[in-house]
This record gives sequence, C-alpha cells and structure tokens, in this order.
Amino acid sequence: MYDTFILGQISLDINVNHDGTAIHESGGAVIYSGFAAGSLGHKTAVLPKGNPADVDPAAAFAQAQNVDVFPVASAHSTSIKNVYHTPDKERRTSTAISRIEPYRPSDIPPDVKTRIYHIAGLMRGDLGEDIIAWCSGKALVALDVQGVLRCVEDGAMVFHDWTDKKTWLPKIDFLKTDALEAEIMTGTADRAEATRLLHSWGAKEIMITHNTEALIYDGQKIYTRALKPRNLSGRSGRGDTCFSTYITERLSRPPEEALLLAAATVSLKMEKPGPFNLSRGAVEAYIREFY
Repeated sequence: MYDTFILGQISLDINVNHDGTAIHESGGAVIYSGFAAGSLGHKTAVLPKGNPADVDPAAAFAQAQNVDVFPVASAHSTSIKNVYHTPDKERRTSTAISRIEPYRPSDIPPDVKTRIYHIAGLMRGDLGEDIIAWCSGKALVALDVQGVLRCVEDGAMVFHDWTDKKTWLPKIDFLKTDALEAEIMTGTADRAEATRLLHSWGAKEIMITHNTEALIYDGQKIYTRALKPRNLSGRSGRGDTCFSTYITERLSRPPEEALLLAAATVSLKMEKPGPFNLSRGAVEAYIREFY
C-alpha cells in the first residue's frame, strides 16, 4: 500500500532565465512531487509516461528516496521551453515543443494500492476526466488544476477555465491551484474567496500557492503559512513540492500541521535547484529556526 501514487509525465525542460542563460533539465510535477513525498518518508509510486528513447524514468528517480517507478511508454515525450522574464521567476512564457500521448485508465496498474491518487498532468488532455473517474472511489483523489487549465494553441501554452469543473470537483479530495489559476476558475483575485467558491462547487480541501504564502481551506477554516526561502535559485517546482508534501502529511496530521510542514519544505526546496531531497529532520530544524 502506497501513501501516494503520482500520475504525470517527466518533461524535458528548457528553462531560460531572465538574463538569457538556459538550463536543460528533467522537470514536471511528477519529479518534484515524488521526490518531496519520498524524502519525507512517505511510501511513494510514480507513473511517468514518455518515449523511452528520450526519457529514462529510472535514472530520473535514481536519487529519490522511497519512490517506486512504474514507467509507461509513449510514442512521444513532453518537452517544454520556459522563458522567465523576472529574477523572481513569477512571470514566464511557456511553449510546448512536444507532448505525450494521453494517459489511459489501462496505464494504471490495477493491482497497485494507494491511499492517494495524485493527478499531476502538465497540459489539458494529458490526464483526462476518464482518469479522474477511474481513480474516484478507489482512493483519495488529488488534482493539480494546471493539467486541466493549461492548453496548447499553436505551440503556445495558455490558460482557459475548466468547462466541466462543477461536474468533476465533487470527486476531488485535494485541489491545488496557484493564484492565477484560482482567479481563472472563480473570477476573483481574492484567494480566500476563491477557495470558498471552489469548495462550494465540491472540492473537499483547496490549496492556493502564491509567492508569499500557501493557503488551505478545508470547508471550515482558512489556514495560511508564509514561505520563507532565503533565495529563489530553486523556484521551479514550488507548487508541486508544496502540494505533494501537504497531501501526504494530511494522511496523519490536521490541516494546520500539514501546512506548516509543507511551507517549510517548499521554502527549503526553493533555496536549491532541483527537486527536494533533504530529510524530515532538515525540515524540522528549519521550522524551529524560522517559524
């Protein structure tokens, strides 16, 4: 029995910083989420999909702790170019160079048991509503809305609202958005109000990440925790790290405690490029020092 089973592709990323320097690296929510959950001691499985000629899932997770890899072959792999326009990496232009064939329910090993299915696609169509339907009722379902809002139009990646959100949100136990995505879905820039609306449409617990804080609404109370990184060299993967940490900690902790650990974990992660690969003890020491 796994604590979390993360469905999502590895992306062959080209990240161009505001000063023009380019970095080629393996990214995607599945990497940042998988490393974070495993590093904190949660039994984790990942289901990365891609062309084996381009992507080596075993190598991508070779340094991860407590992570089992169930690779799925695709004729194509996902590759994304991100151009960051500011030093804080809050503004970027993303272009899809290539993308995987969509996941199918038959890609999910039926005999693998988990407490959470974490659906972590990168673009609309990667993991469709048939995947949500398959996972629902078998375990808790966590969804990063990036995978249902971010669309590809002539290569450009643009965001559009999820037309059928009120049909599918009742099947989501944990929903993650960033501030912009929340506004697209709800029409309000007030993050607290956005969480209330998303909850009223059926999502059980909602996380909204922002460059200053992470916010949770569980239907009864809003919780917030500041993010306190001392630098932003590891900004990529912020939301994935925060969400994965929160949902796995929620298996044994109340929202306020899970959010504290998530905020501290992602703050530490943002201080170093790459996925989070430190210990729970390092996070607890960070909490003692800064929280």
